[in-house]
Amino acid sequence: MTIEVLYFAAVRDLTGLEREEIPLPADVSSVEELGAHLEARHDALRGRLGQVRFAVNEEFAEPARRVNDGDVVALIPPVAGGSEVRPAIERVAILHEPLRFDPVIALVKHPGAGALATFVGVVRDHAEGREVTALEYSAYESMARTEMARVIEEIEGEIPVVRLAAHHRVGELGVGEEAVICAASAPHRGEAFEAGRALIDRIKARVPIWKRERGPDGAWWVGWEDARCTPGEHHH
Repeated sequence: MTIEVLYFAAVRDLTGLEREEIPLPADVSSVEELGAHLEARHDALRGRLGQVRFAVNEEFAEPARRVNDGDVVALIPPVAGGSEVRPAIERVAILHEPLRFDPVIALVKHPGAGALATFVGVVRDHAEGREVTALEYSAYESMARTEMARVIEEIEGEIPVVRLAAHHRVGELGVGEEAVICAASAPHRGEAFEAGRALIDRIKARVPIWKRERGPDGAWWVGWEDARCTPGEHHH
């Protein structure tokens, strides 16, 4: 698979290129993975892409957006208007691949933020006295993104000095893997802690993401105790 990558403004200066055609390895299939690949390809980009937006075929793209053969991908640094806050919908994501901290944190960092609070939800090996060997998360993805963005807008309206972002993973996760990363920035730690806690609490209460735990005793949907599977059953 080969794509064309366009570099503009400060990113063009860092790479010394305006454009290049890149054959992608098989393990690079999303915008987020492409970003990591470009950082490895160009030393000058390492740690600098948190400020950069990606566009695929002239449309801004979320990190999970797939990259296909023949796509034209543009790296777009901050525009002259300044560090405008991205809309809430651009600061949430439902991802099928392992979560990464840096992209979430980059969405909320800015020069006026003296405090940055993060919450990471991790798969544990037990729940309510039962052994857990894996979790399966499923979601009504389009609605989940919309509701997560709505939660962010609400909290930022209640605490105007904060900036929030959240990425949630779906699919099968093993013990120790990250299921959700929430980030909150503010001038001071009090607002960052308060907003971060409100963010994860409201996501868990309102966003249509479901969790099924699996273990030696079978599988069960969390929050719906009658919806169990006996050992040996597999429902997908």
